[in-house]
Amino acid sequence: MNLLSSFPPPAEGVRRLQPGTEAVVGGRGLGAGTLYIAESRLSWLNSSGLGFSLEYPSISLHAISRDTAAYPEEHLYVMVNSKLGDKEDKEAPMADQEEEESEDDDDEEPITEIRFVPAEKSDLGEMFSAMCDCQALHPDPEDADSDDDFEGDEYDVEAHEQGQGDVPTFYTYEEGLSRLTTEGQATLERLENMLGNSIGNQHTMAGVRTEGSGLEPEDGMDVETAPTVAGQFEDADVDH
Repeated sequence: MNLLSSFPPPAEGVRRLQPGTEAVVGGRGLGAGTLYIAESRLSWLNSSGLGFSLEYPSISLHAISRDTAAYPEEHLYVMVNSKLGDKEDKEAPMADQEEEESEDDDDEEPITEIRFVPAEKSDLGEMFSAMCDCQALHPDPEDADSDDDFEGDEYDVEAHEQGQGDVPTFYTYEEGLSRLTTEGQATLERLENMLGNSIGNQHTMAGVRTEGSGLEPEDGMDVETAPTVAGQFEDADVDH
């Protein structure tokens, strides 16, 4: 896997420079080098000036790994949404091989796991914080696109200040009454009278007298309340 190339180290916006950091890419150790956590890119270079560089939008996950069962040393774990070094290693395969590889690519998204192991494990916290700050400068474009999915009318403040556009109008209770038409006022009074009558009068439901009602059932239906026998349902089995 030929993923190392020669390039100058970043000179601006370097939030953290970590020498003596071993890089392990996809399980392959690349030796010790210097990790540059810059605002533009995440870069690693060995003593020969060879290394690799990552763009923050391609990094889907970064975390401090202290699980020595998964890896013998504590490190900064980075997951990248691509296979590093694939372009240099690929040769033109046969037609059947191309078809098989394309099917495999559809099933799984390519990722690369990278482990940065510093000589001083106490520096992992500052390395992680620097990466958080830099990655926050490169938000996921898909998150911005989700805001465009909002459907609905927007309130144009500038148009409102200039007296243009359709601006919603709100009234108080008294202002609303004063703007009712004659027909609307009559309807409101009728509804208020109906509401008042329903509260003041006793009700019957389907000809059954409600508790405390002095009225006779409309359909002549008498409802008798059977006396409750103590312990009637205490031993009953309930099927669920």
